[in-house]
Amino acid sequence: MTRLDDLAANLATVRESIAAACAAAGRSPGEVTLVAVTKTFPASDVRLLAELGVRDIGENRDQEARTKAADCEDLDLDWHFVGQLQTNKARSVARYATVVHSVDRPELAAALAKAAANAGRELRCLVQVSLDAEPGRGGVRPDDVLSLADEIARADGLELGGVMAVAPLGEDPEEAFERLAKVAATLRTAHPAATWVSAGMSDDLAAAITHGATHVRIGRRLLGQRPLLR
Repeated sequence: MTRLDDLAANLATVRESIAAACAAAGRSPGEVTLVAVTKTFPASDVRLLAELGVRDIGENRDQEARTKAADCEDLDLDWHFVGQLQTNKARSVARYATVVHSVDRPELAAALAKAAANAGRELRCLVQVSLDAEPGRGGVRPDDVLSLADEIARADGLELGGVMAVAPLGEDPEEAFERLAKVAATLRTAHPAATWVSAGMSDDLAAAITHGATHVRIGRRLLGQRPLLR
């Protein structure tokens, strides 16, 4: 079996899982975008995924992401930055990313706005919501989401897309994503166009879709076990 065959089989399985979760939730599979998280995998895999029709690629490290984006610049892809982002990397990320899922502080929003404006681009930003009390995982408290969202919405060069979250380790993802759905609904009251809910990964995509995820970030189930970082 070739790598293309392997990815095609995995992609079919993931899409079946998305379709089943949507059916159970009374939703259309067309409402959910698959973001293929290719961190630690080579640009050749990105090309194969593009050949299979995947247009949304997720990365969480700027150095790796910008190299792959440059290697694949001839492809019509949307690059999603999904990892924690240092403010000093904003200029680099704004040059290739279409979406940043992990905006969790005003300083980062300001840096991305300046970088996007300087690059002559508009960058869609999601507010990362903390669903637990772990400070190292990133995200803002639910009570602070609207304040940060307002800053993003006002900033030149940025477009407020919605919210993103990671289910806390050891917690029932159904409960976690139910809380996220409430935060997303509150945000849409203030910003009706901010409809994106980025939630769900390989192990909890069904729970995320049940509670309104519009984007699921899938790595292992699609690409296999990640190679060790060198």
